[in-house]
Amino acid sequence: MSKIVLLNNIDHQDLRVGVMRGAAIGDSINQVLVVPTEFQELQREYPIFLRRDNNEIKAVALLGLDPGENLYLDGNNWNARYIPAIQARGPFSIGLQKSEEAGEEQVEAKINIDMDHPSVGKDEGYPLFLPEGGNAPYLEHVSAILRLLHDGVNLQNDFYNTLEEMGLIEEIVMKVDVNPTVSYDMPGFLTVGLDKLRNLDGANLEKLSKSGYLHLTYLLASSTSNINRLIEMKNRKIQAAELNTATS
Repeated sequence: MSKIVLLNNIDHQDLRVGVMRGAAIGDSINQVLVVPTEFQELQREYPIFLRRDNNEIKAVALLGLDPGENLYLDGNNWNARYIPAIQARGPFSIGLQKSEEAGEEQVEAKINIDMDHPSVGKDEGYPLFLPEGGNAPYLEHVSAILRLLHDGVNLQNDFYNTLEEMGLIEEIVMKVDVNPTVSYDMPGFLTVGLDKLRNLDGANLEKLSKSGYLHLTYLLASSTSNINRLIEMKNRKIQAAELNTATS
């Protein structure tokens, strides 16, 4: 259950939030939704692929090969320099508050918090507000994560639609060979066809460049090589399990 409320410095002046990782807060997942505004950080750590969901294209970072497997997660530690924003945000989310000003409807993004999230309390964790007023550093950090998500959500449909209109998106049937005895067939993923990108005509290439989408496209395409890192982590996990079985 969740109890989502609008965060404010009156009701929540003494609230604290801990930085938690682990299965208990939903980190045991083998893929996570990501947005283009975080591709720069993501592509250093994770393979990023596209998926079609209800006729919409979304990006996911692949975290594991088996269902519910996050190979970056070791107990309560997430072993990566960057954690995808939708997981890093913790109990916080964006709420859109409508108001009317001069006869026109205004929509303002606000911060919501899940009061039932296990990281929320009054005894442990980082304060959200300063005693003398204003946001504490941790809340500023969270605000930056939420802004990145908000901007990415606003950008993603136009970006992916542009790639599709230019014929750059192609479906791949991914076969991942972990070792001679373990392999995975992973259908349903999409990616950017590099040959198609190289052969793109000048007008479309200029359009991608001027919009800032060309850089994002190369980040997306180059990230797929991180599948090799997943294979290495999976092999280490298999070897550790075999060693544990042999010594028990």
